[in-house]
Amino acid sequence: MPSAPTGKSLQTKIAATLAKHGQTVLGFALLLGLWEGLVRLFEVKPYILPAPSVVLATLWNKWPTIGGAAWHTAQPMLIGFGFAIVIGVLLALMFAVSRRIESIVYPQIVFLQIIPKIAVAPLFMIWFGYGLTSKVLIVFLLSFFPVVVSAVQAFRSVDPDILDLARVTGASPLRMFWKVQIPHALPTMFTGFKVAAALAATAAVVAEFVSSDRGLGYLLVDYTNRFETAGVFAAILVLSAMGLLLYASVEAIERVSIPWHVSQRNVGMSVATAT
Repeated sequence: MPSAPTGKSLQTKIAATLAKHGQTVLGFALLLGLWEGLVRLFEVKPYILPAPSVVLATLWNKWPTIGGAAWHTAQPMLIGFGFAIVIGVLLALMFAVSRRIESIVYPQIVFLQIIPKIAVAPLFMIWFGYGLTSKVLIVFLLSFFPVVVSAVQAFRSVDPDILDLARVTGASPLRMFWKVQIPHALPTMFTGFKVAAALAATAAVVAEFVSSDRGLGYLLVDYTNRFETAGVFAAILVLSAMGLLLYASVEAIERVSIPWHVSQRNVGMSVATAT
């Protein structure tokens, strides 16, 4: 396995990240400026499409309400996402050990994934009530499948020649698992983790759409019913920021966990080429 990055390569990677994010920020700034200009130019009514400045002002004025709702939404989002990763990886490990278990359980997981989650959400409310448990289960179901699929694929894709070489060197099964299978599987597994992170915020709001008296999902319904479109956009902005923060956290853990992988090295190489 390649050695950890040096200080110089770390600076290069940081510069690449800043350059990449700088372009992203510039793109969003141009989009918001165009949005603001068109709304003011055509004098669009605020209840139809508010200007970004109006959305930000609404977010500032309603922050105590929206911030409190975001906290309630974040709880099932984070807990359900955490359970999805733990249980998904454990199931993938079981499938890697026993093909018989995989042949029995995996088709059932695929079938559950096909069922629309919005259709089973009312059942969770009946079975588990309107509290945190039902919302966590909905987040778990939406986030679970990408984790399982990526983890199964990750453990299957380990090169048999590498495993044979490890056996020849006298490595124990446990050592092979930690030193060969896990490092080889992590890049693919993190792909599933990031997909699940992107789905977690959506799942939390879907749960609150079904029945809730608090949270960002509840606020979105309430603001929509009262034609407070600026409040709707403000809640969506906060929800998007939460999903982006969770995704970025997983990506940061990925960079720390697999700095040797080609997906991480390419970032520094692209900046070096550009400079």
